[in-house]
Amino acid sequence: MQLYPAIDLKGGRVVRWLEGETVRETVYSDHPLEQAESFLADGAEWIHVVDMDRAFQTGGDNLEWIGRIAALSGLKVQVGGNVDSKRWAQDALAAGASRVVLGTVAALDRSLLTELVRVVGPNRCALALDTRDGRPALRGSEEPLEETVSDVVRRTMDQGVSTIVYRDLTRDGLVMGADIVGAQQIASHGVRVIVAGGVAGLDDIREAHRRGLAGVVVGRALYDGRFTLGEAIECSQ
Repeated sequence: MQLYPAIDLKGGRVVRWLEGETVRETVYSDHPLEQAESFLADGAEWIHVVDMDRAFQTGGDNLEWIGRIAALSGLKVQVGGNVDSKRWAQDALAAGASRVVLGTVAALDRSLLTELVRVVGPNRCALALDTRDGRPALRGSEEPLEETVSDVVRRTMDQGVSTIVYRDLTRDGLVMGADIVGAQQIASHGVRVIVAGGVAGLDDIREAHRRGLAGVVVGRALYDGRFTLGEAIECSQ
């Protein structure tokens, strides 16, 4: 199982936005490259980087920092941030992404999903599957979607994409425990599932490993010192 320490970037700073709300922002570092170097030194093979400016359309981006992180020797970068256009996908690849995480919204539009998978390549794609109350959800919207989780997963698999980054938005950034059971249910469809959002302690990582998940994204719990990256990696093996 792969461990993905997270770096959420806004205005060139490392931040966390709780439950996807811009008004609940915590700044953890003004030096994203140093943070990535620290994760690399502690044993990270991958880093999960989210461009929050692109995700929430603030008018800016963090492509320069993504490129500098991706250029670190021995490190792969998984880039997300509501990737919902050909231009954004191409920008992520040009910055050095080893994997591009397409936004949940992409799976709601079959033609858009097809185009983005063609641009990135199915083996370098993952789909972000955000949920709320067991239903697919879009960040910033409280309205439930008509699509079911199964609908989204099947459509994604039909495009040749085999990796899902699953997040329960009600847990995101709250260190109340990741939805490991929900992630396992998605994995039962035959996809690789990386669970994100809410990891509270090493027991979450042990349980994800025990249930056969492909990976875990860890953010706030690391920054708050609940455990070290080395300890998390050990639990993932």
